[in-house]
Amino acid sequence: MVGSNRNRKIRLSVRYAIAVVLLLVMVYPYLYMVLNSLADWSQVDRKLIPDAFTLKSYQWLFLGGETGVTRPWIGSFLNSIVVSLLSTALMMAFGVMVAYALSKLRFRGRDTVNNFILFHMFFPAIILLIPSFLIIQKLGWYDTYWALIIPKGVSLWAVFMYTNFFKAVPDAFIEAAKLDGARDFQILYKIMLPMSKSITSVIFLFLLMERWTELLWDMIMVRSDHMLTLNVLLSQMFGPYGTYPGPLYAGSVLLSLPIIILFILFGKKFQEGMQFTLK
Repeated sequence: MVGSNRNRKIRLSVRYAIAVVLLLVMVYPYLYMVLNSLADWSQVDRKLIPDAFTLKSYQWLFLGGETGVTRPWIGSFLNSIVVSLLSTALMMAFGVMVAYALSKLRFRGRDTVNNFILFHMFFPAIILLIPSFLIIQKLGWYDTYWALIIPKGVSLWAVFMYTNFFKAVPDAFIEAAKLDGARDFQILYKIMLPMSKSITSVIFLFLLMERWTELLWDMIMVRSDHMLTLNVLLSQMFGPYGTYPGPLYAGSVLLSLPIIILFILFGKKFQEGMQFTLK
């Protein structure tokens, strides 16, 4: 009996040790980025843990680097927030409505639409970049919010995730609601959406993170300073100054902060939603 308890404690200790090692492996790269963003420039990328710290990297960013030209940080940050939130809202609204139709409504060609969505998901978005750019130009949307929001307002991944979730909801709920006189939009809003809070948190965070970190599309679609997003502004600063790793780490920290804050706020719902997706 004593030997079995001892073996159990040893196994538990080994598991904890492995968990700690894995946690350090995952967390340390971000910690390394934060420390080097605050490190003295003489120690950036030269020590695993710097011991001399300064705000010089952040000052370099906000003062415009060596050019001394003040950059539109606040405007770019607000642009990123507006573009990311509106694009994510459109992606989720489109995903919910299409997923409900594909999972709970019967119409001719439903299987064809499902197959087309799956087929389209295999192709990288970059192959449609040039046609999309030409369409934006012909519509007169170039260098406007329309170009940054509307083309990014559709996510087939969100449609796929919501469709799988809605298929798991028993049809008895839908039939009972229809007997009470509810229409499809009311069923979607009052029954399906409240039941999908967990998966919605996962989809929201993933879509927002994807849009927030988008760079290539934003670089192509805007040219004026007042339309710059935070990603584009950072890329412009590090184009001619790529030899400054300290400010590069500082910019990466600034870019990742909103995602970290959102994850802290919605972490519980995110875990619940991930448990569903893994079932």
